[in-house]
Amino acid sequence: MVPVSNLDRRPRGITFQPMDSDTFRAIQAPIKDRYHSTPEAAQITLKAEGRLGEGVTCKVQTGKALVEAGLHLATGGSGLHACSGDMLLAALAACSGVTLSAVATAMGIQIRSGNVRAEGDLDFRRTLGVSKEVPVGFQKIRLTFELDSNASQEEIEKLLQLTERYCVVYQTLSHRPEEARP
Repeated sequence: MVPVSNLDRRPRGITFQPMDSDTFRAIQAPIKDRYHSTPEAAQITLKAEGRLGEGVTCKVQTGKALVEAGLHLATGGSGLHACSGDMLLAALAACSGVTLSAVATAMGIQIRSGNVRAEGDLDFRRTLGVSKEVPVGFQKIRLTFELDSNASQEEIEKLLQLTERYCVVYQTLSHRPEEARP
């Protein structure tokens, strides 16, 4: 686990206070009320755009940083660029971690610390046109959580069940969305 001091970039004098479930519910209540009364307000289009870079790369603006993606080492990449497969797994880990934290807060479960790990198994032969026998893409993805909490086993199981239910990236990977045609 990365020490908190390496992650903490807040200005001096500002302390972090974990959010309690009442505060969290109060923040989300007007949003939920709006979505109940005006369902179309909940329909949001997220966007990503890439610009082809030098060589075999694509620069993607994430909203917080510019990421230059390139080929994985296993397909001839230099290793200097982000691999899109790694980015997919990072999105899964991030989304499930945020979702777990939100659900734990709503349930009043205190998580003292935790790790989220997403791992995926790939066979690059089809991607490189070497074999038609294997599919392109991840054949298996594993998502694991290591949590330090006083919650009961039953509470943790419910927390993980709700995290799976509400994690956008997990659900998108589990249930392929419709492809929109222009």
